[in-house]
Amino acid sequence: MQPCQSSFDLIDPVLFSIGPFELRWYALAYIAGLFLGYALVLHVIKRPALWGTTANTQAAPFDAKFVEDLLLWVMVGVIAGGRLGFVLFYQTSMIWEEPLRIVTGITQGGMSFHGGLIGVALAMYFTARAHGAPLLRVADAVALATPIGLLLGRLANFINGELWGRPAPDLPWAMTFAADPLCLARHPSQLYEAFLEGAVLLAILAVLVWRFRALARPGFVTGAFLIGYGVFRAGVELVREPDRQMPEALQGYVTMGMLLCVPMILAGVWLVWRARSQPAARA
Repeated sequence: MQPCQSSFDLIDPVLFSIGPFELRWYALAYIAGLFLGYALVLHVIKRPALWGTTANTQAAPFDAKFVEDLLLWVMVGVIAGGRLGFVLFYQTSMIWEEPLRIVTGITQGGMSFHGGLIGVALAMYFTARAHGAPLLRVADAVALATPIGLLLGRLANFINGELWGRPAPDLPWAMTFAADPLCLARHPSQLYEAFLEGAVLLAILAVLVWRFRALARPGFVTGAFLIGYGVFRAGVELVREPDRQMPEALQGYVTMGMLLCVPMILAGVWLVWRARSQPAARA
């Protein structure tokens, strides 16, 4: 069988290599996403007026030192949670067939957003508890910054030629991917997700924060993020290649990604309802 020719091969997935060491765009996307998100959170805490409804708000509910400590544990949560989530949700057989690849294969791709979300939630909980910081307000800041990482991560998925969409031979912008054994013209679903879960969701949250002072209602930004991501991801799942893990009777109708988004959306609705029903913070 002839190898499939990718429609997009302008960027090598490996940024550079020195001997056995390779730096891939995929790894760089995670690093850049974390540090750009860190910079955005620092930017927000320097504007105390965003956190309360009164003009005399003096400070954000946590400081830059807390954000530095949080960054370290968020890194651990994203990587460990994302990788373990991928294995548990999508490649369970790896545990007994290739257990070493759980660690060694991480630079080649294979991360789960939902697993990473759980890892970040645990990192926020324990860090906030250790510092006595208000958990929901920490979560709001992290939620605001997360779409940056999603945007870069999905672009890295596209460069890697993975997580492609369903066949779409009549679509003008359909693409082929080198790793596709069927070599079919497909939806570039990675780009759809980069746009919706990254750029659009970031714009929505930014408007909520800067125009409507959503940070003054603890939990609102987190809830809006969960709803937005859940809806966008479930929508794109309609054109992503179906998961193999689902029972045969459900394949073509429901994907694992859709199922994992349901509790996210429900939790988001509850957080938004709770935030709106509580008095807005005054400082």
